[in-house]
Amino acid sequence: MNSDSEIVLRSLSEPAVFGALYERYADLVYRYTTSRVGQTFADDVTSETFLVAFQRRRAFDPERGQVSAWLMGIATTLMKKHAREEARTIRSAAAELAAASVPTDVFEQLGTRLDAAALVGRIADALARLPAKYRDVLLLHAWADLDYPGIAQALDIPVGTVASRLNRARTTLRAVAEAGSPRDAEVEHGRVDARAQHAQ
Repeated sequence: MNSDSEIVLRSLSEPAVFGALYERYADLVYRYTTSRVGQTFADDVTSETFLVAFQRRRAFDPERGQVSAWLMGIATTLMKKHAREEARTIRSAAAELAAASVPTDVFEQLGTRLDAAALVGRIADALARLPAKYRDVLLLHAWADLDYPGIAQALDIPVGTVASRLNRARTTLRAVAEAGSPRDAEVEHGRVDARAQHAQ
């Protein structure tokens, strides 16, 4: 079986072989996009992801990382036009989670058990309100299961930036869990930033 990079390279002269990547990764991309924008838009985003990848396959650089991370980066960019739907999907998922009283994987990373329905709702609201650059890093890590280098490749940012954004996202969500509301967390986070700047 050819490697992903070999398939991309072969597809430059044999376009039909690119379909093998769809067979390998369509389910993965679909699950990730469904988690973020819901089933209504997931089919379109998934299809468009592979169309864009095919059109840009000549620009893929195997030295920079994996095809899977490249595809997730394309999908993440495409989902930006569905920001409102993403916020609704996150809040809807939180409502279902609260009803079931089951913690979700994305919050396991925080080391916080989310048993209370009110807390789940607050966390979901904060997640939906996170600036996209922080939310993208967090969800690529938690829902797409990408490591730091994979996220860096997907978003075309340095690994150090991935680490700092992921830390910022986690800190904000922890603050919500402790402070009680997204607004309180924003105020508290501002204090933390101010103290950090003062210390420098």
